[in-house]
Amino acid sequence: MKTIKKRVDYLLVGILVLSAGLNFYNLNNAGSNTYYTAAVKSMMQNFHAFFYASFDPVGFITVDKPPVALWVQTLSAKIFGLSDFSVLLPEALAGVFSVYLMYILVKPKFGRAASLLSSLVLACSPIFVAVVRTNNVDSILIVTLLIATWALMKAVDRKKLGLLILSVFLIGVGFNIKMLQAYMVVPAIYLFYWIAVKLNWKKRLLHLAAAMVVLAGVSLSWALVVDSVPASERPYIGSSQTNSVLELAFGYNGIQRLLGQDNGTSTGVQKQDNSSSTNTSKEQTGQNQSGTAAIQAQGTTGAGTPPNFQDGGMDGKGGGTSGMFGTGSTGPLRLFSTELSGQISWLLPFILFAVIGLVGEYLKSKQFDIRLKFAAFWLAWLIPMMVFFSIAEFFHQYYLSMMGPAIAALVGIGWTILWNFFTNKEGWKSRLLPSGILVTFLFESLILNQNSQSKILVIGTVLVGAVLFVLMVLRMKKEAISPALPMAALLALLILPLYWTGITINKTNNASTPIAGPGSGISGMRGGQFAGKMGGNFVPGSTEKQDGSNMTPPTSQQAGSIPASAPANIDDKGMDTKTQLNTGLLSYLEKNYDGEKYFLATDSTQSAAPYILNTDYAVMAMGGFSGSDPALTPAKLEEMAKSGYVKYFLISGRGGRGLEQSQSVTQWIKDNCVEVPSSKWQSDSSSQGQTSFGPGGGDTLYVYKG
Repeated sequence: MKTIKKRVDYLLVGILVLSAGLNFYNLNNAGSNTYYTAAVKSMMQNFHAFFYASFDPVGFITVDKPPVALWVQTLSAKIFGLSDFSVLLPEALAGVFSVYLMYILVKPKFGRAASLLSSLVLACSPIFVAVVRTNNVDSILIVTLLIATWALMKAVDRKKLGLLILSVFLIGVGFNIKMLQAYMVVPAIYLFYWIAVKLNWKKRLLHLAAAMVVLAGVSLSWALVVDSVPASERPYIGSSQTNSVLELAFGYNGIQRLLGQDNGTSTGVQKQDNSSSTNTSKEQTGQNQSGTAAIQAQGTTGAGTPPNFQDGGMDGKGGGTSGMFGTGSTGPLRLFSTELSGQISWLLPFILFAVIGLVGEYLKSKQFDIRLKFAAFWLAWLIPMMVFFSIAEFFHQYYLSMMGPAIAALVGIGWTILWNFFTNKEGWKSRLLPSGILVTFLFESLILNQNSQSKILVIGTVLVGAVLFVLMVLRMKKEAISPALPMAALLALLILPLYWTGITINKTNNASTPIAGPGSGISGMRGGQFAGKMGGNFVPGSTEKQDGSNMTPPTSQQAGSIPASAPANIDDKGMDTKTQLNTGLLSYLEKNYDGEKYFLATDSTQSAAPYILNTDYAVMAMGGFSGSDPALTPAKLEEMAKSGYVKYFLISGRGGRGLEQSQSVTQWIKDNCVEVPSSKWQSDSSSQGQTSFGPGGGDTLYVYKG
């Protein structure tokens, strides 16, 4: 029993409990991204949809990501039944395990205190917690990369090629989770192995060359298999323009992330990869698709985009939408801007002082030992990401969660280095710790001020930092210095990030593009997350509906993803699941359904998701996520219609912002099909609550009569 007690680090257990509490708090009401949840339901139906990560069960079009993380979510849904919670469960668990891995990684090189601090920092990181509470795939990607890091450390310690191969194999798996985003850690992996493993340069070069081959092979394995299958025998690759996984990886999920969607392989519509949220209502999913789709054109002005959503979201405070997706303007200070600072940047000033301390440590010892090399690994993880997020045109706030592990590790490492200088009174270096604490407190007060927090809280943060600085300077005059005060000062720095995280976990309208802190989920023009809730007629740029009632973003989950196997109209909270879609349309289609392969064809996945989630019918999203994917030609659609594959088409009134090919498909429908009078399929409640930002008005239903 004593041996077990010695092996158990109860402080670590406490941190893991805290992490689990933050990740799982009210998780069943957190909502999910229906774009991926609908795909999970489809993937549960058959292996064909499962293998390709098809959005629909028949396999017309895929989602915009490779399948590995969605395979994990599908397995969870198979075990526990399809629900928001079951698809979020693997992500939340991955977040807790990531916190544990920080302890495992840091402790051998820098000891228990540093490892505990690293774990605690990651557990409290606002945007990290925000993303693990969604079914976006970043949480599973992060834990995969941390396991790869563990294998790398073991490879260096044991000088084993097999462990290096395991490390890059896992990065290749990461590529099949979120493509090139996984490669952001590759420079750190290769640099550390080169500088740290005790082998001659020829063996190191040979090992890294072998690792490169494995990395490429694993990364491209699924893509090459899929691209080799004839297009007629597999789904169209969603968000690609050439029906190719490789083009998706290096185009939409590659160069476009850096240059933006008006450069490189432009899709013609500036869309985000994750839009539709379960936090919608009948106005959105039924009659309001035109409004939400228009808003979801993302960050561009023009047809269908509310003109005043570009600066500051609803009220211009916190979670603003400046920049393409609410991520601020490019430049060296972008991570310290109003839009991004509160997400992950809280402790970056402390890391700057830690880096100065690491340089001081090297100058003191004149040895680049394994501890400094380990710190260099995390810097090689962090710095390229900081550069990328400072200049990239196309990313969302939650992508910053990738920086979380490096920030966490460097805070723990930095405190250990700076504490040693402080306690040994090593001249100017002894002042790095109190100075780093003070500057970081000042920066945290700036974040609070940027986000229009209470002036008392802002001033209080400055005063606390100043008092701790003075106390630490005075303590330096004593012969024996206890670590209690410096440790308490660093822990005090975590109070505000934890407060920001607390705000985050109490929000339930943020499932698609999570934003930490008080900012709303509308950032990046997340129209689908509030337009469907509004009802009445919204006046862009105002906070009221035209009927005079107050219009605020939704604060509670009112439309979770419910499996078709659930009771007809009621979920486990007694909510009417039919409010997720146009019940009048559903009733009309069911009465006129003649067994076609596709129950309904819509122009985008946003329109299709509610019907996939709430029925057992197959729905075809003709234009993929945004409606602009060239998955169909008029000739192909005509052939499908004549063959009896599809009869009904729901077209939104977004004003035709898609590519010429998608516009020609829509035109074919208008020319060859008969419009169904809205009185036959609109429900009274949806027509009363219709909201439209687009010039084309609401949705239109067409029927092909041959």
